Amino acid sequence: MRAGNFLLARFVQQRTTMKKIIPRRTIGLLILLTPFLSSAQRVVQFERISAYHHIQVYDENNVRTLSFNGSWETTMSLTNPLTGHFEYTEYFQMPWLWNHNIRSVLMEGLGGGSTPRAYQHYYTNVMVDVVEIDPVVVEVAKKYFTVTESPTLKIHINDGRVFLRQTTNIYDVILMDAYSTTRYGSSLPRQLTTKEFFVLASQHLSTNGILAYNVIGQIKGTRATLIGAMYRTMSEVFPHVYMFPAVESQNVVFVATKSAEPFNYTRAAAEAYNLIDSGTVTLPTFSLRVKSFVDQTPPTADTSPLLTDDYAPIESLLQGTQ
Repeated sequence: MRAGNFLLARFVQQRTTMKKIIPRRTIGLLILLTPFLSSAQRVVQFERISAYHHIQVYDENNVRTLSFNGSWETTMSLTNPLTGHFEYTEYFQMPWLWNHNIRSVLMEGLGGGSTPRAYQHYYTNVMVDVVEIDPVVVEVAKKYFTVTESPTLKIHINDGRVFLRQTTNIYDVILMDAYSTTRYGSSLPRQLTTKEFFVLASQHLSTNGILAYNVIGQIKGTRATLIGAMYRTMSEVFPHVYMFPAVESQNVVFVATKSAEPFNYTRAAAEAYNLIDSGTVTLPTFSLRVKSFVDQTPPTADTSPLLTDDYAPIESLLQGTQ
């Protein structure tokens, strides 16, 4: 799992105080240097270079962090593994708004397992398949982040698109949080961003199926064109696409539905109330996360490219050159 603008997520409170006494330019420098300045207090539990990442696990201030190539992938409280995670992972529970009877979930991208761990805890009758391309990440998630395979949680080492081509399974929900590393840093794997991929994903969703996709960016601001391109591409396949922009980081979680029935915030809030009142959803922050619901087209959608297997300039979009 990867949080956009991950440094902001951990230091947003410190910045509020620092702004009063330190010039803005200096604050930015300190934020960038903080991981290095605080390294003396870290206890490194694991470090290895896999075929895909430079992986490090370290403990600091009672929080365990999974790092890929120097960036924060997952955080977890050492005292309570259900807490300490990035905010955006909780938006992967929003599909319940559209389907109150979810029974099967596919998660592409494991990281430290924040989302599968939450599903195991909150939804004990839901079957979850996780696809992760890096076997070392699976090893780390199991050993250091309390991820445990069980009759309701199975982990498959494979490329996400290859897995969908090979499986005959139909899922109520597909959750996408897979990132790769390029010369530009963290990147969406292009084969998981195209119209052809979304057609394939839709074929493996039930009649009322939902796809949720984490993208690092902002509706207006950083990587807005990437957000527009992802929205436009999903909208070519799914009748409705909604967004949940994170408050504490630069992440947007898209929710695309196979149902043609439209939703708005009033409907989403009512569904959330029903889910909580019935005990179907017990995530403490569920009603808070619903408040991020956006049912409008991002302003960059019309001018952003349609992503296809023949044309998916993800690196350019990440750099803002498209």
